[in-house]
Amino acid sequence: MFDDTISAVATAAGEGGIGIVRISGSEAVAVASQLFHSVKGKKAADLKPFQAAYGTIVDPESEVTIDEALILVMKAPHSYTREDVVEIHCHGGMVPLRRILDLTLQSGCRLAEPGEFTKRAFLNGRLDLSQAEAVMDVIRAKTDVSLRLAVNHLAGALSQQVRAMRQELLGLIAHLEAVIDFPEEDIDELGLAETRSGVSRLRHTVDQLLSTAATGRILRDGLSTVIIGKPNVGKSSLLNALVRDERAIVTDVPGTTRDTIEEYVTVRGIPLRLVDTAGIRPTADLVERIGVERARDMTSQADLIILMLDRSLPLSNEDKEVFSLLADRTAIILINKSDLPAVWDIAAISELAKEHSVLEVSVRAGIGLDKVEDEIVRLVYSGQVETGEGAFITSVRHANTLRAVQNHLQGAQSAMDANMPIDCVVIDLRSAWETLGMISGDTVGEDIIDEIFSRFCIGK
Repeated sequence: MFDDTISAVATAAGEGGIGIVRISGSEAVAVASQLFHSVKGKKAADLKPFQAAYGTIVDPESEVTIDEALILVMKAPHSYTREDVVEIHCHGGMVPLRRILDLTLQSGCRLAEPGEFTKRAFLNGRLDLSQAEAVMDVIRAKTDVSLRLAVNHLAGALSQQVRAMRQELLGLIAHLEAVIDFPEEDIDELGLAETRSGVSRLRHTVDQLLSTAATGRILRDGLSTVIIGKPNVGKSSLLNALVRDERAIVTDVPGTTRDTIEEYVTVRGIPLRLVDTAGIRPTADLVERIGVERARDMTSQADLIILMLDRSLPLSNEDKEVFSLLADRTAIILINKSDLPAVWDIAAISELAKEHSVLEVSVRAGIGLDKVEDEIVRLVYSGQVETGEGAFITSVRHANTLRAVQNHLQGAQSAMDANMPIDCVVIDLRSAWETLGMISGDTVGEDIIDEIFSRFCIGK
């Protein structure tokens, strides 16, 4: 438990029907008792846990009523932070919320740091570190799928796998250390085979988790998708079709789009940050030239490139030049205007397309858009389950930690293959065990903990 009591506004900034000021710490109930006047004459200290009471918040010095409010008292350890917690539910304007927060600070609270309520929940043992990180993933979820992933992590889907791996590592370490402590007992081939099998099994589990990292990051942060091509091939029409709104201006005049246009769209649960770019072509127009350069820059940073071609017009050098931007990149090639007479067929670009998927569509006629969505889903999931169930690695920190674990396990495997002393194997296995603990927070340093929670919003 902490010595001080903290408070903060726990709801988003701006006007709303309800706003919440949250107080946590040993003096939370005492502070609320100074400010809250129940219509039935009860103080916060008189309320039963999880019993809401209606009344007013009053400035104890001036005796001026600030706002009507409900308060909810939660006693330790049955609260979010495992401390005494009081929530004051008032009207959602910034003025009453700020005034009530100021009163809590004048009554002995300290303003909470970003993420400090969740940090206390972690340090008090209610959540492990991966679950605490999942709290922000829940708040920032962009789709139902990303929300489901975050909720699974909050419920402990990743934590359970990490604990199971650490427990298995501990068993291997204990077995080998017993051999070291009792050298007169030679390690038998069966014991060594079990250790090899255990390390191999753990490496496979880590590989499986790491294989979800790219998909997990996309489901959490969104797939950066850039639409490119020469002018008038249908890039803006595709953006409008996916957004289901007339977001970009569409005309028959080449060069209508001179700057990038960005929109967020959800494709079957996958969040896309969709960018429509200026048509790539040589131009003397200064503004359009800047737009073309920006299109090239956005393409170099994108997770997915959608290249559009117009099948109703002959292939030009401009079309072929754009293919150079696809080298070693994830891309989909769309042959647009399939409802018009074709002047070339897919074979004409087979060498340029290489391994990329090629789809025939007519954006204006709405033909083939379902195939585009199918291909996006296929690229994102790469054969993995699409339900969002189980543990997906959504954090760069978790992915880097698992790569370090894999290196330690590889070291243990190599030490056994080289018939090195058992001590060397134990060192690598113990390093893997300690590194895994960084995901759950069991072995993480205070500086990393502070850095993680600093990214949270105040009041959470």
